[in-house]
Amino acid sequence: MAALIEATALRKTFGAITAVDGISLSVQKGEVLGFLGPNGAGKSTTMKMITGFLEPDAGSARICGHDVLEEPKAAKAKLGYLPEGAPAYGDMTPATFLRFIAEIRGFEGNDIKSRVIAAISRAGLDSVVDQRIETLSKGYKRRVGIAQAILHDPPVLIMDEPTDGLDPNQKHHVRELIREMAPHKAIIVSTHILEEVEAVCTRAVVIAKGRIVADGTAEDLLRRAPTHGAVTLRVLQADAERIAKTLADLASVARVETTAEPDGRSLIRALPKADAAPAKAIGDLLRRESLSFEEIYVERGKLDDVFREITTSTQA
Repeated sequence: MAALIEATALRKTFGAITAVDGISLSVQKGEVLGFLGPNGAGKSTTMKMITGFLEPDAGSARICGHDVLEEPKAAKAKLGYLPEGAPAYGDMTPATFLRFIAEIRGFEGNDIKSRVIAAISRAGLDSVVDQRIETLSKGYKRRVGIAQAILHDPPVLIMDEPTDGLDPNQKHHVRELIREMAPHKAIIVSTHILEEVEAVCTRAVVIAKGRIVADGTAEDLLRRAPTHGAVTLRVLQADAERIAKTLADLASVARVETTAEPDGRSLIRALPKADAAPAKAIGDLLRRESLSFEEIYVERGKLDDVFREITTSTQA
């Protein structure tokens, strides 16, 4: 099945600055792609090229098979786009603005009314529907932008920081909306919030200096963290040295770190070798040697650590 979003070797420069340097990606129906990168990495520029709002210096982009530059109307009819800042007419209310968007999209009569009502409900705008947009909070303005992006129920959604400015309850609402729509669409979500990747994305692409430096599921990225799969034990300090030496002898353990705590306990962290999972071997060893401990748990890597490592490495 052909991808609903296709970008091939996109490149964009601004004077001496190369903002995007040969980015290629595709997104299938049912995928939510988290698009990550530090400020200035080229995320917004890439999304503007994919949506046809910015012409690339080289490369191409297609929405549902339509080239965004050669067939702009056909491509944009299949696209819902939430840009950075989500501009809207401040003197309009959400209701009048969305009716305006529906008319531009070519809807008529009762179809306009039903689509506006549905977009307002799905974006959670019912309580401010008759307020002027310029009086709304940043979070509600963002939701107006989301409503216009989904009003025509497009098969492709591209959303630049959709939860920017939202409070925790509003973020939860938007994430639930993305999850609800995901099976029926191809979605790109640009975000600085790494927990959002785990919450709603089926895949993540990380860019730095205009190039892709990682592409995989959130779990794939987590495996790149040095602490992912590490086993940590809380033990009495009197037993710490003996237990640490025993764990260090395991073939699946790369090294052991010990940290003394002020309450007479120590934390022992056994870090795994590449592609190893030492949890079972450690559990078997503890039982076999009757080594006592108060607490044991397997650590998950932190996306923050992985993000920082891959976007600041010399290869980025």
